[in-house]
Amino acid sequence: MAKSRHISETPATQLLRQQGIAFGEHPYDYVDHGGTGESARQLGVDEHHVVKTLVMEDDKAQPLIVLMHGDRTVSTKNLARQIGAKSVQPCKPEVAQRHSGYMVGGTSPFGTRKRMPVYVEQTVLALERIYINGGRRGYLVSIDPAVLVSVLQARPVNCGLVE
Repeated sequence: MAKSRHISETPATQLLRQQGIAFGEHPYDYVDHGGTGESARQLGVDEHHVVKTLVMEDDKAQPLIVLMHGDRTVSTKNLARQIGAKSVQPCKPEVAQRHSGYMVGGTSPFGTRKRMPVYVEQTVLALERIYINGGRRGYLVSIDPAVLVSVLQARPVNCGLVE
């Protein structure tokens, strides 16, 4: 029998509940540097359906969030071109934490400390269900990807590299 763990509210789950969004809760044992491969393995789901939340910044040091398939890498060149920036790069972990309010490895696009533009790899929106961080290390929520657009106003982009 699977062990059930009580998950306390996070800013992400509070926002989802306030918006009336149905979501599944999927705790797993967090592993440093395990990434989406580790969470997918533990939860028995396809890593392509696990969406990573990346806090990046443009050439003016303006923060933004990129949502990408767990098994893909963001092409910062393609992303910059599509959003009209000269360049885009990942934020340093402490900067990402300051913008999002979440610890790296537990960053959710929902309920961030600072409101940031959100960009989602367009093929993520074609999936039936996605698994995305629920605001804590070792905790994913499963949702309909349409929620990314309806709640976060995420803009679809084509910026993935196949690994």
